[in-house]
Amino acid sequence: MTQTQVRVRFSRRQILRLGAAAAGGFVLPACSTTGNEPAEPVQIKPAEDRSYLSIYRAMPEEDFPIPAVDLSKVNKRFYRQLVDDPTGERPGTIVVDTRNFFLYLVRPGGKAMRYGVGLGRQGFEWSGDGVIQWKQRWPKWTPPAEMIARQPELGKWSAENGGQPPGLNNPLGARALYIFQNGEDTLYRLHGTPEFWTIGKAVSSGCVRLMNQDIIDLYDRVATPTPIIVRAGTGALF
Repeated sequence: MTQTQVRVRFSRRQILRLGAAAAGGFVLPACSTTGNEPAEPVQIKPAEDRSYLSIYRAMPEEDFPIPAVDLSKVNKRFYRQLVDDPTGERPGTIVVDTRNFFLYLVRPGGKAMRYGVGLGRQGFEWSGDGVIQWKQRWPKWTPPAEMIARQPELGKWSAENGGQPPGLNNPLGARALYIFQNGEDTLYRLHGTPEFWTIGKAVSSGCVRLMNQDIIDLYDRVATPTPIIVRAGTGALF
């Protein structure tokens, strides 16, 4: 699929929002968390979930050492796992199911790698087709002007000030995958977060977030360009 064959459909409100962000140059959308409540604790059986303790281990080898995920605060359905592909898309395609808070990376043989995600609040979600055109390790974060207007304390991370440096407190986490349409940046990203308790919830201001361990895994599996589809459910677009 070429870039010219890819379409992204936004609501009028989303288009206005993207335009406001783009006016400040190459900046990122508001991907910060708006809620800090942990998920309902889930009982973990060590023998059954030993593999997940390894998957979500601490990663001291990273540029900024990542702590282990407290799996008792993440619903088990959102753990990374290989599943039968429910999307019907071509291998190599990313599908974000906004209804069920899953991201699928379609693989050959009718399989898909499934990840749990956190999504934008109502009024900030988006849907459509795009391309992962660029990806970055430990990215900077630049809040758009409209977000700074609401939260003036973020002005220190403006584009004029060079953005927020990478690190564990950066809203984009350990990796970011950038969604483009027709060769242009949509300002939406797939990105990491240390706030694992937000997976499976709608709490951010516009992006698709994964646990840092999961975004690192996805980053290593995805080449550029990679097609991405965002929709409610695994069937037709809404």
